Amino acid sequence: MILVTGATGSTGKHLVSQLQARGAAFKALVRDKAKGEALGVDFAIGDFDDPASLSAAMEGVDRVFLASPGAQTEAPDGEQPMIRWERNVIDAAKAAGVRYVVKLSVWNARIGGRMSEGAHGVVEAYLKDSGLAWSMLQPGGFMQNFLSPASSLADEDGNLIGPEADAPVAFIDCHDIAAAAAALLTGDAGRNESFVLTGPESVRYSEIAAKLTAGWGRPVGFSGQSERAIADRLRGYGLAPQQADEMASLYASLGEGMFSEVSDAVERLTGAAPRSFDAFMAANPDAFPALATAGR
Repeated sequence: MILVTGATGSTGKHLVSQLQARGAAFKALVRDKAKGEALGVDFAIGDFDDPASLSAAMEGVDRVFLASPGAQTEAPDGEQPMIRWERNVIDAAKAAGVRYVVKLSVWNARIGGRMSEGAHGVVEAYLKDSGLAWSMLQPGGFMQNFLSPASSLADEDGNLIGPEADAPVAFIDCHDIAAAAAALLTGDAGRNESFVLTGPESVRYSEIAAKLTAGWGRPVGFSGQSERAIADRLRGYGLAPQQADEMASLYASLGEGMFSEVSDAVERLTGAAPRSFDAFMAANPDAFPALATAGR
């Protein structure tokens, strides 16, 4: 039996659908009954901050997909809340006799890293030391960040904001992250290995802006901005100074080409090539309605 945490998230909802299609025995961890009923699958109610509820959810479970909300505003003790949340899941899994955990992490996860990189680095180390078998899925940027104008960083004119250098980035569709997770959770390969997950290509922000123009049916330009300019903008949106600076630093690393290399891990794990950015858009017609109009 598989327990899917983060079952209503960008990757978790795809994983739920894919496990269901495979006929796998699983249940989803949700925080309230309504969310579980909306998924239409077996579910357990639990909360990352309630270890007793996590222990109850582990009943009959031998494999866990571990995913939680990403980096948050710093807690008073300086530790990202997701570190506590994921440790609680690992502890409950170990106590319940779970054998294997597939953790959704990030590319370049490392202790001392920026924002989610550092938090995931801490949890990865904790999971490796737990005695449980593990696999780490380490995607870079999500294509889902471009599903709507509200989900992407844009300027006052609706132009897509990206790193000043505009190096290509190997974005990935969460559908393919879920496919990799499903393959691991239902098979025997990949134990105690880490997998950098990307799409089949690297795409520049300026190229994505042109694709969004076609998908949204309105002009979308590209505004390459410096690390400082992005940090100032994020602070203007209400982010704490440290969080804004670290997020801007991540944008700068994109511009330096640190997330450009394409990995073949998705195809090795699943036997199928991951989606290109164009295929991702075609798979989400409601988000990109102008594509259907253009095809008539």
